[in-house]
Order: sequence, then structure tokens, then C-alpha cells
Amino acid sequence: MEINIGIAKEAREKLAGELSALLADTYTLYLKTHNYHWNVTGPMFQTLHVMFEEHYTELATAVDEIAERIRAIGFPAPGSYAAYQKLTSIAEAEGVPAATDMVADLVKAHETVVRTARGVLGSASEAGDDVTADLATQRLQIHEKTAWMLRSLLAG
Repeated sequence: MEINIGIAKEAREKLAGELSALLADTYTLYLKTHNYHWNVTGPMFQTLHVMFEEHYTELATAVDEIAERIRAIGFPAPGSYAAYQKLTSIAEAEGVPAATDMVADLVKAHETVVRTARGVLGSASEAGDDVTADLATQRLQIHEKTAWMLRSLLAG
């Protein structure tokens, strides 16, 4: 059945591609954060263990929202590690970093998601897709704030 939601197919296709990259970045960050939650050690263990759990829980919800938006505009959402590996801009961590290195790595990853979401926002605005623009704006707000909070742990 043809989709007629007031956004041209070409614009929806472009948005689906950009949202797929955002989904891949978000899922990769989710996995990285969950890994760090499991493996953090040291004097900041309790603080980081709890914080990382809050972060990956929020990211799990975001993954679903982004994938559902891709579906709503008429395209399949990527859903495999292979697809995410091709689409993501976030590098995997090697081994188990020290706690402060985990925090610094997560700052970089959140900033990467910010840049990806900013691209989605621009394309959504161009296409007149207020729903996708709203989703991108929410992701920007969350990732910018999270990056700031993580950076604050490293200041000193």
C-alpha cells in the first residue's frame, strides 16, 4: 500500500537512511554502556555502575522509538549487528578500559550521537517532518546533557 503522509518518498527514504545511522549509533552506544556497566571497577564503581544502568535503560527505549519512526515513514529498520557495524560511527572499545577511560569513551560516543542526530534534524526540517525533527531534538537534548554530566566526572 502506498504511503501518503505528506512527505515525498525521496525525502522519507533519505530520512530513513539517516535514522538508520542514528539507530545504529544508539544501539552501539547502548551495547558499549551496558558492557561498561558490567565491567567497571575502582573507587567510582557504585556511582558509575548505577549511572551506566540509567543510561543504557534510556538508550534501550530510544532504540525502539527510532526503529518505529523508520517503520512509520515506510522503510524497514536495520536490526542486526552486521547492519549496525556498517552504519555506526562509534568505535568499539578494546578490552576493559579503566573507569575514567570508560567515561571519556562514553563522552566521545554521546557526542558522536549528537552529531548524527543533528544531521537527522536538518533533513527532517528540510522535509517538513516535524515528528522526526521532534525525535531528533529529544535525542540531541538527552545526549548533550549526558555528555556534559560524564565530562563533569572527569573535570578536576
